[in-house]
Amino acid sequence: MNDYQSVMDLRFLGGAGEVGRSAILVNDRLLLDYGMKSGNPPQFPVDADPESVVVSHGHLDHVGTIPALLSGADRPPIHWTPPTQELALTLARDTLKLHGRSPHCPFTENDVKRVTEVSQTHGYRETFEAAGYEVTFFRAGHIPGSAHVLVDDGDTRLLYTGDFHVDEEAAADPPAGFDAGEPPVGQRLVKGSIARPDADVVLCESTYSDVDHDPRASVEHRFAQSVKTTLWEGGTVVVPAFAIGRTQEMLMICEAHDIPCYVDGMGKEVTEMLRRHPEFVRDPAALRRAKSHARFVTGRDGQRETGGLAGRTGRAGPSRGQRKRITDQKAAIITTSGMLSGGPAMTYIPEIRANPVNKITMTGYQVEGTPGRDLLETGRAEIDGRVMPVSAQVEAYDFSAHADHGGIRRFLDSYDDAEVLVNHGDRCGAFAAELRADGYDASAPELGATYSV
Repeated sequence: MNDYQSVMDLRFLGGAGEVGRSAILVNDRLLLDYGMKSGNPPQFPVDADPESVVVSHGHLDHVGTIPALLSGADRPPIHWTPPTQELALTLARDTLKLHGRSPHCPFTENDVKRVTEVSQTHGYRETFEAAGYEVTFFRAGHIPGSAHVLVDDGDTRLLYTGDFHVDEEAAADPPAGFDAGEPPVGQRLVKGSIARPDADVVLCESTYSDVDHDPRASVEHRFAQSVKTTLWEGGTVVVPAFAIGRTQEMLMICEAHDIPCYVDGMGKEVTEMLRRHPEFVRDPAALRRAKSHARFVTGRDGQRETGGLAGRTGRAGPSRGQRKRITDQKAAIITTSGMLSGGPAMTYIPEIRANPVNKITMTGYQVEGTPGRDLLETGRAEIDGRVMPVSAQVEAYDFSAHADHGGIRRFLDSYDDAEVLVNHGDRCGAFAAELRADGYDASAPELGATYSV
């Protein structure tokens, strides 16, 4: 670190030693993220009253509580990329639908309406002022619009990684039989992080700090072959997927491998939105092809579901009977919720669960205690309030949008002389100890603590 630096006090209001409700307050003035931890009931960060807010990306655990900051007379400006703003509003409206009448919901419909009044959007590498700091976004490669956040007070440069992904090194050979053109070295939806701005302090996520992902091309190949096999055998595949990022990734994979697919749930709205921001996706033409290839499930019962504008929200939702008929189409059905905690997935799965030719392919991490985790571990899932056996085949694929152990270490290679604070993970302390053993100045902040850097 440079000599004669001023002190930054970082207060961890959430996200320290856990995945969820990320929130870091810099000198009681600048708030980095303000998320929600899913659960029953959900958990929120410590209350904050910042001068300005900067948001890294549009996932619930980073933006889920943002509208609650606008309930008082003082309403801080909120800085984010354009996709992050739209995703935050989508999630806030969904939270109101799920919890709006519950005492556990920390904000109101009026609070959500105020978000656009204080919103300020920025592109990558466009430096702006927030609470007296110079702030710059850099592409983080996690989902469209996700950003590393560089905070500069003139003396100390803090790099908040947010959630990030780095592309794999392209040296690995594709798996035998890979039939989708050049295999990706990372996600199809977004490019991995390559920016490494100078920083004195790095606040680094560690979600998968103890895991090495299989090569993405191999995972994709196994998924595509498995789905095709089921369809050849006359079965149907339900693909539970997170609405933001994962649904679009699976859409693009299905198009690349010529797998017929339907799309249902919030992922439809998110896909439409991302097409309005082509500069934030890796290959806009590929996303456009994927959307045209898929059939979006609409509320027009009795008519063929199509791509294009039929996927717009605002129309009546699909009926249970319509969804039942879709399960007879011998296709992949990409649908929320990714952990089977609700959403259209819980309409489709009862229809296909009894046939062992059918398949359920989990595409993301399943939190302990969720129906998705129970299904993987026990072969049973809670459906309509009852625990039911599932005879359909159940498989899990690691399509994570987070950097794994090797990716995080490659990222931190550029910061071996910086102070590293490890957060956003279940094993932050262990990873910080590993870094210290390799010569880093590393520590794992505790929830609620204030650290001076």
